[in-house]
Amino acid sequence: MAENGESTFTVIVAAVANLGIAAAKAVAGVVSGSSAMLSEAAHSVADTVTEVMLLTALKRSGKPADEDHPVGHGGERYIWAMLASVATFVGGAVFSVYDGVHTLTHGEEVGDPLVSYVVLGVAFVLEAFSLRTGVRQMRGEAARLRTPFGRYLRLTPDTTVKAVVMEDSAALAGLMLAAGGLLGVQITGWAVWDGIASLLIGALLVYVAWVLGRSNAELLIGRPLPAPMRDAVREEILSVPHIVDVLELTTLIQGPEEVMIAAKIDFRDVASAEQVEWACEEAEQQLRERFPAVRRVYLDPTPGRP
Repeated sequence: MAENGESTFTVIVAAVANLGIAAAKAVAGVVSGSSAMLSEAAHSVADTVTEVMLLTALKRSGKPADEDHPVGHGGERYIWAMLASVATFVGGAVFSVYDGVHTLTHGEEVGDPLVSYVVLGVAFVLEAFSLRTGVRQMRGEAARLRTPFGRYLRLTPDTTVKAVVMEDSAALAGLMLAAGGLLGVQITGWAVWDGIASLLIGALLVYVAWVLGRSNAELLIGRPLPAPMRDAVREEILSVPHIVDVLELTTLIQGPEEVMIAAKIDFRDVASAEQVEWACEEAEQQLRERFPAVRRVYLDPTPGRP
């Protein structure tokens, strides 16, 4: 629950920052006539919608298991996070590409860019603060799991915070592209630079939407624990007396702090029913102690292969 609360705070910080930034960028885009600034406004609107969906994901996935949902509601986190990645694509990328193509084919009248530069500067500070909040949380989680930050970012099942970190990183890159487009127009007088900046912003958002969509799709389909952790699970089970072999092991990530383990176990042939029951309980206890994210353990006594 503590981890879920930290994720909620991270998403709220990002949502508040993006809402204000979106309005400022839209005004600056209209005043300056910059398509890159309008693309950045669409980018921030898409990010705000994304954060609302991520908050919905956190709220709905936190509901406890019940008779109709025996394994809980963890999967809802990934459904809403998937919709959020679609919002990033439709709301930000499509508009940016369209606006960039329109500028390149029809041109544009660029006004005073001063307001845009001011807005870009303020937006950069706010986005950097939001990114810092998300990165701090992810670094803490990576350190707790003794995993390199880059690997944790790639494989983390907490796709809500991953979305915030990736979208804020893309936002900072987009701000620099928009500033570069404005500067190119000022220096050369050609609006083509602003159109190119808008297209690059769109391409950046397509990439972010694709990465987030793929991550959530993998978790919705069913992603196992990484191979080193599966080996550690097998090792832990085999350390229990009366257990001879792990014939089949299935692990399933159901949420950031929710893992299910199921295994077919070969027990000693001379083990009594009481010893088998004790071994199952002992294995479950050891797994929960070593891997706090383990929520469900199902062990099936199975005859060993001849």
